Amino acid sequence: MSQTLLNDLLSRFVTDLGATMAAGNVLVGDRLGLYRALAAAGPSTPAELAAATATAERYVREWLAGQAASGYVSYDSSSGRFRLDEAQTLAFADPGGFQLPGAFQFALASLAAQDEITHAFRSGQGVAWGDHDPGVFTGCERFFRPGYAANLVESWIPAVDGLDARLRAGIAVADVGCGLGPSTRILAATYPQSAVAGFDSHDLSVQLARAAAADDGLAERVSFATASAYDFPGSDYGLVATFDCLHDMGDPVTAALRIRDALAADGVWLIVEPYAGASLADNLTPVGRLYYSFSTFLCVPHARSEGAVDPLGNQAGEAGVRAVVDAAGFAELTRVAETPFNIVYAARP
Repeated sequence: MSQTLLNDLLSRFVTDLGATMAAGNVLVGDRLGLYRALAAAGPSTPAELAAATATAERYVREWLAGQAASGYVSYDSSSGRFRLDEAQTLAFADPGGFQLPGAFQFALASLAAQDEITHAFRSGQGVAWGDHDPGVFTGCERFFRPGYAANLVESWIPAVDGLDARLRAGIAVADVGCGLGPSTRILAATYPQSAVAGFDSHDLSVQLARAAAADDGLAERVSFATASAYDFPGSDYGLVATFDCLHDMGDPVTAALRIRDALAADGVWLIVEPYAGASLADNLTPVGRLYYSFSTFLCVPHARSEGAVDPLGNQAGEAGVRAVVDAAGFAELTRVAETPFNIVYAARP
């Protein structure tokens, strides 16, 4: 056996196992307000942070050491104090920042279904989105919202010719598969002249979306209803959007047909999907690894629960999206924008 191959494998294993355990520690710090308190206080000893958060110093000391080893907090060995730098604050402590604890929440809540997923491997059956731990729903919103906040209005909508102007003038908008509605709320807040409606088949998510809209002062400017992508109500929409959900659907072509039927003659379907290359080999990257892993626990099982035989999965890429759009009879599909985590398309009937 090659010692180099073995050492490389063990190095990856140590990194992965450490990251797995670190995920739980991130959530503990998030729930206890340790990141926020450290950001507010500045460089602190474990005892000072424990006093500020009404927690036990011995636990906080161990937690801080692990966070420093992860690179999630910074440590000054000369003073024995820990702090958050600007990037760490943005990632872990700023409510308007990257909300990385939400990503860990999303992942750990997904893993709670390991028994159900193991059974699905054997039976070939699905596991519906609504059957997962509730942390999946709220964690998903925290995971995706920062990316939508940073890109939706600033770059994705302007990338579609004329769409920003039409939204400002006022059109009907449907956000299909909206979940807790982060994208829906962004659209409603930015374009008050447009009538924005969010639809999702998961009733609890719709209830949480309504509550979030009320908290944001948007209850009178956005509506939410429980409806699937195959039968959501309304017609003559100037914009229908699907954010990171087309690949989850058991019958994406039927959904695309409904979307085409619901669009106005000059309407556009904005499709936001996870970033993926053209082949499996292209996706053997850290981002691909992340997405394939989530897809195994969430995307493929949900699509199977809706009757899909061979679901798209979240790494279907442009070829998978184009096949759906073409099968539904759209006249045009254009790749208009991308980030390291998403590809954005515009389809026209």
